[in-house]
Amino acid sequence: MMEKYLRQITPNVSDIWRADEMWLKIKGNPKYLYALMDDETRFWIAKEVAGDKFSKEAADYASNLFSQGKRIAGKAPMTLITDGLHAYHLAWKRELHTYRRPQAKHIEHATWRGQANDNRKMERLNGEIRDREKVVRGLKKADTPILTGYQIFHNYVRPHEGLDGRTPSQLAGIQVEGENKWLTLIQNAATHPMKVDNNKNGGTR
Repeated sequence: MMEKYLRQITPNVSDIWRADEMWLKIKGNPKYLYALMDDETRFWIAKEVAGDKFSKEAADYASNLFSQGKRIAGKAPMTLITDGLHAYHLAWKRELHTYRRPQAKHIEHATWRGQANDNRKMERLNGEIRDREKVVRGLKKADTPILTGYQIFHNYVRPHEGLDGRTPSQLAGIQVEGENKWLTLIQNAATHPMKVDNNKNGGTR
């Protein structure tokens, strides 16, 4: 319910996005969670649960991720930063680099640390997800609400030390009022499913 409500609000994200994948088990089977995050606000834009990252279908999973991202953010990034997984480059050419956007670029082979384009921000997100997965002792299905719930928690509820105690949604122009942000989101989703404030100075009421 909260997911449907929040999908109506467009986050004001930057032109630099990051993508990464992490291994996890769903009902005992190995899967990969692809995640797309804004570099400036750390807003977790989109996610995709995939069977693997090495088959021909991996580029399709990455393409789905980028397609979701464009729809949610209302735009495409000018710069995409990823590790060296080839599927990302194939998906980037399909979804993000077109003849109308010749300046768009894909920075590959981002590392853990030591380079200007290292991938520590994505690794931090992966660590958060891993910590949550351990608490619930594994995931039971690919469309589990646990991942969506944590995405909402990351974006709208949890203050981030790297953002000076603010949430990604605040930096993306979406202000959730009240001390209990979970309660605010639930109430808004339940009572105003199609009525939201959507502007750069404020979001949910």
